[in-house]
Amino acid sequence: MSLLSRDELRSIVQEAQPPSVSIYLPTHRAGAETQQGPIRLKNLLRQAESRLVARGTPAESIERALGPVRALLKNTPFWQHQDHGLAIFAGADSFHLYRLPLAVEELAVVGDRIHLTPLLPLLTRNGRFFVLALSQKQARLYEATRNEIRELDLGDTPESLAEAVGHDWEQKSLQYRTGQTSPGSGGRRRAIYHGHGSGEEADKNEIARFLQQVDVGVRKLLKDPQEPLVVASVDYLLDMYRDLSKVPGLADEGILGNPDHSSPEELRAKAWQIVKPLFLASQSESAERFAVLATKGLATDDLEAGVLAAVDGRVETLFVPLETHRWGRLDSTTRVIDIAPEPGDESEDLLDRAAVETFLHGGTVYAVDEGGLPGTGVLAALLRY
Repeated sequence: MSLLSRDELRSIVQEAQPPSVSIYLPTHRAGAETQQGPIRLKNLLRQAESRLVARGTPAESIERALGPVRALLKNTPFWQHQDHGLAIFAGADSFHLYRLPLAVEELAVVGDRIHLTPLLPLLTRNGRFFVLALSQKQARLYEATRNEIRELDLGDTPESLAEAVGHDWEQKSLQYRTGQTSPGSGGRRRAIYHGHGSGEEADKNEIARFLQQVDVGVRKLLKDPQEPLVVASVDYLLDMYRDLSKVPGLADEGILGNPDHSSPEELRAKAWQIVKPLFLASQSESAERFAVLATKGLATDDLEAGVLAAVDGRVETLFVPLETHRWGRLDSTTRVIDIAPEPGDESEDLLDRAAVETFLHGGTVYAVDEGGLPGTGVLAALLRY
């Protein structure tokens, strides 16, 4: 299972052919609780199959869509290597599944497109960030949210400086200290190196080569410039990495100190304090703009108006509540929305439809607690025009 990115999800949404099945369920990393996963999935499969039958989907198409999902029920090793949640997207000609670093509610949705809302905390600027724990002995990359953290596989990236340069660096007595801010550095400190003998420059070059290899491995996984990367390292490595890194979301502030002495949870807590202002600043600004724009006809908290604006690509920023659903049907010809009390054969989650359309049209979507919505409606949309 790969790491879910905005670009990959956009591709899945755009390519999905109806009927599309979206399944979400909480999972567990270890212990007896891992046995709950197949039971939950089996129940959700029954719901999905029932809704596919109600839509008149041919039996062959149902089996093509759900067959790969059913195969997971007896895959014991699969359930023993989970995170906090699982997302599955299935269709007659497609199958995608992702481990999620956050818990999600049990949900099975059948519709014309994938159901997106449970993933919003990972796709907006109030969701996911990354931590690179960097030392000469090891380089570790973590995916994190406000409450969770997990290590990612850096693939063939060298795990240590010794592996990168091919000899034992613990036997070398290269010393480093960090100098003062240099002119034109924008406040960034310049790393100064002090070694023994004439190999100092070669030593620096080998360290730089290791950091460049690490940066390549990190960039293979971090493809969204909106998702920040916080580096935890001693000062001279942190400065060197900042100078050569091409990661677009590299945070200006890092976690100083040897990360080998910190647990993943300690790194997460320190990194969250760094990224929290980045996440909340734009969200708070948009929430404050809502009332002003509403007086100018450029914001709405009306469900139907918000959905239609999202379909038209007019929503710049959308706030939707997590774990809240509003079912209904949009007639694309008449542009009339019929509200339904519960999911039906032809109904969809209108909040999710607004989120998907906003996402596909390049807008920003914030998933918040219901009490965190601007306005008094079940959604809040800031409009481009």
